[in-house]
Amino acid sequence: MILVTGVSSLPGWGIAFELLRAGYEVLGVYKDHPVEGIQAVRYDLLQDPRGIIKLYKPDVLVHTASIGSADLCEDNKEFCYRFNVIASRELIMEAYRSGSRIVYLSTDYVFDGFKGLYREDDVPRPINFYGLTKLLAEQAVLTLVGCVIRVSAVFGPGPGRLNFAKVVYEKLSRGEVVEAAVDQYLSPTFNLYIGRALTKLLGLRENAGILHVAGPRLSRYEYALLVARVFKFRSDLIKPTTMDKIPYKAPRPRDSSLSNLKAINITGLDLNNIESALREYKNLLVSKN
Repeated sequence: MILVTGVSSLPGWGIAFELLRAGYEVLGVYKDHPVEGIQAVRYDLLQDPRGIIKLYKPDVLVHTASIGSADLCEDNKEFCYRFNVIASRELIMEAYRSGSRIVYLSTDYVFDGFKGLYREDDVPRPINFYGLTKLLAEQAVLTLVGCVIRVSAVFGPGPGRLNFAKVVYEKLSRGEVVEAAVDQYLSPTFNLYIGRALTKLLGLRENAGILHVAGPRLSRYEYALLVARVFKFRSDLIKPTTMDKIPYKAPRPRDSSLSNLKAINITGLDLNNIESALREYKNLLVSKN
């Protein structure tokens, strides 16, 4: 059985959905927001991180749950550290003791953004507290010979926080202007691609270590224009801006794009075909509405 924490998040839901489609037995874990179509249990990982492993003894732990807002982490560092680092370490350690295979979902925000197209062997240097907590949890996973999957700007179907693609979609559908930074680069990642990559990884005997499962390098402005084109909205509603005009609380890396060559070679997935991913996302949104 595969235990997926954070199943009500975009990446957690996408992973659980694809694992179920591949025939795996999946149990999701959520705290506040139940999900449809996926067997899941409500559980507070902060109160007793080890208990969920002792209770279910999964073959594989996929740990996606985290305090994922960089601004919230910057404002409430103690809470963020307790969940993202302390609770994650205890959960991961118990999974290791139980003999579970460990997969941890991390972020492009472990990098400082001065270089871009970061490879798995590049040295992380986070510039915000969220990125630091994710890096510390990564180190715990790698010490126990687990797998770390880094993603960037996740979008796709499912519950969870609003993602940039959906924000653009909703604003353009109402005829509203969207401001997008021309000087902030990332690697938009389709949540179902993360799940498909993981199904490939679970079939391998060897551990992949760190893997960047991410899309191509795009500025937020280029990304917004692509969403407008795929969804057939007016591109003139997309207005360029710069990062210094966006009131972020936590500092953001200017170019946290990830090199995905290793992931493509291992999984065989066309992770760079973001247009295809957006079309699939569009079809799912249309069918839902």
